[in-house]
Amino acid sequence: GPLAGPVMACALILPKGHSIVGLKDSKKLSKKRREALYPIIQRQALTIGIGISDVVTIDQFNIREATFIAMKVAISKLDPKPEKALIDGEHIKDLFIPNEGIVGGDNKVDAIKAASIIAKVTRDKIMVNKNIENNKYKWDRNKGYGTKDHLLAIKNYGITYFHRKSFNLHI
Repeated sequence: GPLAGPVMACALILPKGHSIVGLKDSKKLSKKRREALYPIIQRQALTIGIGISDVVTIDQFNIREATFIAMKVAISKLDPKPEKALIDGEHIKDLFIPNEGIVGGDNKVDAIKAASIIAKVTRDKIMVNKNIENNKYKWDRNKGYGTKDHLLAIKNYGITYFHRKSFNLHI
């Protein structure tokens, strides 16, 4: 996972007869295709909720728990509230509505595919904006992942408040 930046989750409800063509797991789409689908999904979704766990939360709880926290926030923002949530991966304990984990859901369920796209594009925008604050780390290009240039910047400049300290980034 990324060495810097938040974990992002998106929950949404698509209408049964949506007309979005080309939905896939966000990781299997080009940046250009994700960005083209983003406004289409926003227009067609009945509701969208975004949850963010910042680096402090990630470091305090761990990446898995921070992801669940972000998912719970995203689902809580949906209006109307769904009767059931379909979750990519495992179900969420202590969620206020019934939920089902679907392994590989971002390859199987259109709403999960669409949510993965919204979450990825939103997170990428955050990283591009953080790069404006501090361009030494090239977050506009690497989005916080441990690329060669990012690791070299950490070695040369140290870590920032936006790095995940629990990943032991002292190189």
